[in-house]
Amino acid sequence: MQNTINIAFGSANSERVGSLIILFALLSGYLFMGCNNAYIEEVDRAGDYDYRPGYPELRVVGAGLVDVETDSAFVEISAEVVYASLVFKKAGEVFQSSIELDVQIIDEEQPDRLIKTDNTEYVISDSTSSVVNSQDAYIIKRTIPVEPGTYTVRVMLRDISNDRESFRELSIEIPNPTEQRSHLTNIQVFAKDQKANDSFFEAITTYNLSERSDSVRLVFQVTNNKTNEPQTIDTRLLKFDSDTLHARPMSWPDYTPASLPYKGIDYGEFEVLNSSKRILSQPGTVTIEFFFDELKRGNYRFEVRTQVGGEEIYKARDFSVKSPHYPSLRTPKELAAPLVYLMGEEEHQKLMSISDPKEQKLAVDRFWLSNIKNTTKALQVIELFYERVEEANKQFSNYKEGWKTDMGMMYILFGPPWYVQRTLGEEKWAFSHNLYDFETNFLFRAPKINNKFYPFDNYQLIRNQQYFSLQYQQVQKWLNGAILRDNL
Repeated sequence: MQNTINIAFGSANSERVGSLIILFALLSGYLFMGCNNAYIEEVDRAGDYDYRPGYPELRVVGAGLVDVETDSAFVEISAEVVYASLVFKKAGEVFQSSIELDVQIIDEEQPDRLIKTDNTEYVISDSTSSVVNSQDAYIIKRTIPVEPGTYTVRVMLRDISNDRESFRELSIEIPNPTEQRSHLTNIQVFAKDQKANDSFFEAITTYNLSERSDSVRLVFQVTNNKTNEPQTIDTRLLKFDSDTLHARPMSWPDYTPASLPYKGIDYGEFEVLNSSKRILSQPGTVTIEFFFDELKRGNYRFEVRTQVGGEEIYKARDFSVKSPHYPSLRTPKELAAPLVYLMGEEEHQKLMSISDPKEQKLAVDRFWLSNIKNTTKALQVIELFYERVEEANKQFSNYKEGWKTDMGMMYILFGPPWYVQRTLGEEKWAFSHNLYDFETNFLFRAPKINNKFYPFDNYQLIRNQQYFSLQYQQVQKWLNGAILRDNL
């Protein structure tokens, strides 16, 4: 029996998809339309960045799988730890950091019952001092044998140097391959940069993957032990209509309820990029892989339905393709984009239209140095600006890059608030002890409350024409370097 099925596609928008698949997509459209509560519960979006300054930055994804040869079950953990979030010490000619990863697997139905633990220490060594500020991640993979079941998996990472810890919690189900019923595992997402010689597929640990990953691999397992009934596997790749614009100025009118920026992402409007149908006639567990190349920026859902007789199972995995080095900024185009908050729209469009990366980088440098005449001060301001952009990406990302959100714009321009007041659907940011000062207190309101049907925080600034002079003054502090001593 074939235990792995590989299905590869070129560009997701390619016209090379066969006419039979297109016909199937048309005929089966009604099958996938509508999302009832049962289906929504089975949509997986992985985790977020959980960024906390001064703590290890841990990103984790897990899966419950079955070895198709032996029917043995195991939990597969993929973790990423950002180098810059760790404490490095120089040891001879290298820089070293020591971390401890502790995984606890707990019976979900009996929270006091610890099934298994896995504890491992790692010593990270690098010969270059740049590792201290690197936004790249150290990758950890653990495979832990367990019995089939439903588990709560707690992952703890401890930086041994300062004893600070970060936690993540996952819910993982491993189907029993011997049961006389159908099973469908959660969908794993992997990506790689095909242009890199030493690149290979790595697990995506958050909702986001970078546009640099030009090949995406989606993997799931199907079990069918009903020997007399063939199993139908239907899959679709959807792209949702979503806002991609940067935040508009503080003094502009608020977004209108009918606009896409107000809605954020519209799950009712999507494009079917690919659909397929496969019938499995042999019993047992099969691993099925789909490969998609050159997915463009946007928000996607890969969904799977399987049916044996009258039993239907649904699973889905949402993910978003963002800028090439997301959440970091490295290319000239990435560095140029957030400057829209410091320059006029026409000037910014001219900057973004430069096609030569070297010329675009020179233009970015000229922008900073032409405003801040002192090179040392300019470097300090540049470092602060892009530090805030990256932090905004980690704290406020949703369906689009965090720096493009209203909160991201305010965080970049004004820095972290002194106080935050939260009520249902609202946040107030205070930048002074006077909580009633109009120019140091800003209100954000969410058009939709974060829930299973709308899983994102989309807080929008309550704008006012009186903010025009305030934003202008704040931009000038960035352009003359005064931001280093006077944030607001």
